Amino acid sequence: MAGRGGLLMLENFIGGKFLPCSSYLDSYDPSTGEVYCHVPNSGKEEVEAAVEAARAAFPGWSSRSPQERSQVLQRLADLLEQSLEELAQAESKDQGKTITLARTMDIPRAVHNFRFFASSILHHTSECTQMDHLGCLHYTVRAPVGIAALISPWNLPLYLLTWKIAPAIAAGNTVIAKPSELTSVTAWMMCRLLEKAGVPPGVVNIVFGTGPRVGEALVSHPEVPLISFTGSQPTAERITQLSAPYCKKLSLELGGKNPAIIFEDANLAECIPTTVRSSFANQVRSYIKKARMEGAQILCGEGVDKLNLPPRNQAGYFMLPTVITDVKDESCCMKEEIFGPVTCVVPFDSEEEVIQRANNVKYGLAATVWSGNVGRVHRVAKKLQSGLVWTNCWLIRELNLPFGGMKSSGVGREGAKDSYEFFTEVKTITVKH
Repeated sequence: MAGRGGLLMLENFIGGKFLPCSSYLDSYDPSTGEVYCHVPNSGKEEVEAAVEAARAAFPGWSSRSPQERSQVLQRLADLLEQSLEELAQAESKDQGKTITLARTMDIPRAVHNFRFFASSILHHTSECTQMDHLGCLHYTVRAPVGIAALISPWNLPLYLLTWKIAPAIAAGNTVIAKPSELTSVTAWMMCRLLEKAGVPPGVVNIVFGTGPRVGEALVSHPEVPLISFTGSQPTAERITQLSAPYCKKLSLELGGKNPAIIFEDANLAECIPTTVRSSFANQVRSYIKKARMEGAQILCGEGVDKLNLPPRNQAGYFMLPTVITDVKDESCCMKEEIFGPVTCVVPFDSEEEVIQRANNVKYGLAATVWSGNVGRVHRVAKKLQSGLVWTNCWLIRELNLPFGGMKSSGVGREGAKDSYEFFTEVKTITVKH
């Protein structure tokens, strides 16, 4: 809706209705650095209203059959697909990624998330054993947990929000989602489609705002038994502290420092373009300054080349793709996640050396290995401390299989089976006959 000064003004979506907020945050167009949108600065009051709505909706939604819930998810996927171009334009403007990336990856993946979980919820099986000598039959059933808190990051706004909402509601839960306050527009746009898709009021609630106000009230609420979070390690530590007294179920997908290992027998024609895309796909000058102070060499990019922008974009958030060499393994540029178009290139001499160095970080989210030697590919992939290893490719996902990191990259996994198990509770039933 139009707000102050003709700027877009978002509203919370609670109990099937758009509700205004008493205060708002400014949201900036990253291409110009100008305010273009106002986002609700919600707090405990809004979270409490969302909990009440989600609680009221849970009995009806959870009692629906998987087939009925699946049909609703399929209709929502169709509506998102029909709005693909509008959503892609909004995602590009709000987040800063290219329109091509939003159009070909982010929004199509959001559509696919709903279609995938609409299908997978129909194909789960349960366990059954029998003890003939005691005349007993044992079997398991899974039931939705209740209200799920879903907190998603700024870099893949609708993509990762729907990756959480889809499995949560497919399993019969109701949800309260908090998108990043930096990139909230496509979540708000999705809310406009929920009623038409047949999502009952209160099943999906979106409360906009900051982590300290909305996030903390949400994860510490005694009636919210499970939390799915994607974001930074410090925030995950805070969530763990606040939720610990309630023994809540946690799924934490955190940061990564993902090595790309290129052996001498790699197919460079395939490797180099893909590695360039993987290194510069995200949109931090302090790291570059530190690297230079540590003796590293800046081959190109920030501090070396000039960035020429049109007058309208002079105040925008732009950085040149930057390549750093002669950097030590102990450097912060090699140890810490840099959310910017910066990559470090360092040589190695052997498999054993590169595995040890790749594992010498606190993170373990993903890695890539490039080699024409099939045996080497398997050996290295097995020894890398990463939850996901791509070999001779990058970012190809099979949603049936687990996604998640080791070490400080998170707790738990997401995917068809893993998400279903997280968003449900298992019960063993014994029948004596």
